[in-house]
Amino acid sequence: MQLQKEHSHIEVRIFLMADAVTCAISNQNTPQGYYNIERMLKSILLKGGIVKLCGSCADARGLKSVPLIEGAELSTMSQFTQWTVDSDKVVTF
Repeated sequence: MQLQKEHSHIEVRIFLMADAVTCAISNQNTPQGYYNIERMLKSILLKGGIVKLCGSCADARGLKSVPLIEGAELSTMSQFTQWTVDSDKVVTF
């Protein structure tokens, strides 16, 4: 979100893998004082960012038919590989 705020010309692409795919489930209800990742991802999407999920990771966690945040979509490791090759910078955590 900060990248988009300070550098609006930068394309932000997020690829969720492993347990991180659960971050894109819609209608999250976090306790007061906790980060709401759904809200953060929606903000990124609203500002033109792209959010994709590893389809195999989502399937392994039973999420193939679970409603996702509007704009987030299932993808492939091939897409992740292409994004990595095409990117000037890659940040992981």
